[in-house]
Amino acid sequence: MDWNKQLTDQLEFHWNIQARPRLEGLTDAEYFWEPVPDSWTVRGDNSIDWEYPPPSPTPVTTIAWRMTHIIVGVFNARTASHFGGPPADHATWQNAMTADEALKQLDDAYEAWMAGVRTADLAKAVGPAEGPFAAEPMATLVLHINREVIHHLAEIALLRDLYLRES
Repeated sequence: MDWNKQLTDQLEFHWNIQARPRLEGLTDAEYFWEPVPDSWTVRGDNSIDWEYPPPSPTPVTTIAWRMTHIIVGVFNARTASHFGGPPADHATWQNAMTADEALKQLDDAYEAWMAGVRTADLAKAVGPAEGPFAAEPMATLVLHINREVIHHLAEIALLRDLYLRES
């Protein structure tokens, strides 16, 4: 069994059939729309709203926040840690300030991550980059990333649906 193919096929199917097509036509107004007061978002000073631990209740986030989280924290930071990609973290990342720029960053981050997963040693431990999960195999990280991406892109689709009914 080709497990690399199985794991990439899982995310690739969702990406190509459901998630990425739902992002077509994303506008800047949607990208920054705050569905409730005090939503977490991406700011013009290149910052992203964030607290750890998060306040209770956890703030609702904008599409901009969710996409930045996927681009930087889910895909690019892991691509940097595990597949030799350039460094990526929320403190230094140049956040997208338009929907088109965000979509380009998202596509690039997805492609880089998937290229790494296609040839990864899935049995190898992920190492210190994953903190307390250092001993877990790469396959566990890939499954986690797949869940994160599917989960957040579904939330973005819902936010788009709500935006269309709000405006």
